[in-house]
Amino acid sequence: MGKINGCLKCLFIFFNVMFAILGCLLIYGTVRLTAYSFELSAFGSPSLGWMWLFAIGVLGISSLGIYAACAENALALKIFAGFMVAGMIIMMIFGIVMVVTRNKVRDLFESASAELVKPFMDDDGMKEMLNTLQLSAHCCGVVSAKDWGEDIPESCGCRNRGQGPYGGSDQCTARPSGTKGPAQIYELTCSTVIYSYIHLAFGVAMGFFFGCAVTALLGLLISLLMVHQVNRHDASGASIAMKGY
Repeated sequence: MGKINGCLKCLFIFFNVMFAILGCLLIYGTVRLTAYSFELSAFGSPSLGWMWLFAIGVLGISSLGIYAACAENALALKIFAGFMVAGMIIMMIFGIVMVVTRNKVRDLFESASAELVKPFMDDDGMKEMLNTLQLSAHCCGVVSAKDWGEDIPESCGCRNRGQGPYGGSDQCTARPSGTKGPAQIYELTCSTVIYSYIHLAFGVAMGFFFGCAVTALLGLLISLLMVHQVNRHDASGASIAMKGY
């Protein structure tokens, strides 16, 4: 008979195997991204060191948990519990950083002005991306249609008031006076659309980090319970041996 409850042990090993597979997938994904990062390094692409650290950490800690449960080793379980405490704190910090950053980005978009947008509109690549976004999202300009100057592109043209890409109806308005282009343009600005994508990305990131924090807490509680079971079994075994003596 083992030192740890069989159902608890199987559940603990199962979840660690799942996270070990996740760690392998993260390592594979990081390897693929590394090949592109070398090509984009000239453009200042961010380092993948943190992603490597996270992927290897997930795989290593999961492997430690599998070994600790299979061997029913109290020391290995305590080390695993220590990693869970550290991981929970780190994930909570990252989650809070995501919340603060999201609020800063929201304030930046709310206070955006034509002066802030002008450097982006001077870049041909950014203008092409905005053109593509306007066609798909039925919006015009970043802050307003005046971002395009005197020539408003056809992608801003609002030729019907049908259903928009997000379920609502397209709202049309007359183009600003003194400009050339479509007579009717989309009233919706692209900053609203861009922020909706950014808000979704931050929501996913916050859910991931806080979810990992909760998972680490559960792993901590289960590992401590397993340590208690191992210690109790060892203590009862020692007392029986002393009585026999």
